[in-house]
Parts: sequence; structure tokens; C-alpha cells
Amino acid sequence: MKFAIVAMVLIAACSKKADLPVMNTVPEFTFIERSSREVKNQELAGQIWVADFVYTSCGGFCPRMTEKMRKLQDLLPKDIRLVSFSVDPDTDTPAVLSEYAKRYGADPDRWLFLTGNKDSLFKLSKDGFKLAVDDTGGTLIEPITHSSRFALVDGRGRIRGYYSMDEESELAHLVSDAKSLL
Repeated sequence: MKFAIVAMVLIAACSKKADLPVMNTVPEFTFIERSSREVKNQELAGQIWVADFVYTSCGGFCPRMTEKMRKLQDLLPKDIRLVSFSVDPDTDTPAVLSEYAKRYGADPDRWLFLTGNKDSLFKLSKDGFKLAVDDTGGTLIEPITHSSRFALVDGRGRIRGYYSMDEESELAHLVSDAKSLL
């Protein structure tokens, strides 16, 4: 009897973890990866992934955000992908993104760095991910303001959570939630 109660509690706890809210669905997109190949959202179908929006010339929090993404690369199971979208496609060419990815030790088999049409990238951030981005009111250090949150996306392209890059507990929560979707 005692074993049955413990089993039911464990099952309930596990099912609660996987019961993440659906916040939005990532719309279709086509961008260029650092390798210069075209990447469509369908390439990520059936896979769990973590997304962020950064740019390589950022003098603010982008380097720290990319360091945190690198940490996630080490903490998450190998079948969970990482996707960094550039919000400065005029500067962030595939060659620039490739060098940036190397600097941070990004595994090219797991971590995509995408660039493309600025309007499409901004629309994806604002409308698809519901994350702010603006290039009209920044500073010299950060001419483009954007969200510093990571987004967790399930295998059906649904956003299941947002996580602050500043809180270690949030990163631990992201890792736990991502694993629960496997």
C-alpha cells in the first residue's frame, strides 16, 4: 500500500513537470545559418529547442547571454537543440556568426546561428516569440534593445516557457523543463 502511494506521488510529480503551458506557436521561418545553408523551421520539427535573440556587436548583455547558452549546451541532453537568432542581420553575416559561434564553443551539430531579413527576424521575435526588439531607441553600447529571455520550444513548435538569463535558478528550471519534454 505504501509503495502504491509513493508511486502515485512520483507519477503525479512527473506528469506535472511535463504539463507546461502552451504560450504560442513559432510561425514558419526561413533564415540562413552560419554555415550559409538555408534553415527552415521544419528542420526543427519533432525536436525540443531553446531559442534566444542576440547580436555579435552588442556591448551589453548579449555576450553573457551567449555564455549562458553555451552553459545550456553542456547541461542539456544532446538531442535538445539551441537556436540563436541575430537581431542585427546587416552586421551578422554567416561569416561573422561563424566566428562568433567558434568563440563560444558552439557545437555546429546542435546550435544554430541564424540571420536573414531584418523585418522577418524582428517579426519573428515580436509576433512569434512575443519577445521585444527595437532598433530605434538604444544606446551606443546597445543600439538594438531586445529581450534577454530564453524560450523553450517543444517538438511541435510550441513555446512552453520563458526563462531569464540572469537567474541561475531560472536556468536550472529551463533544464528541468526541457528534460521533462523529452
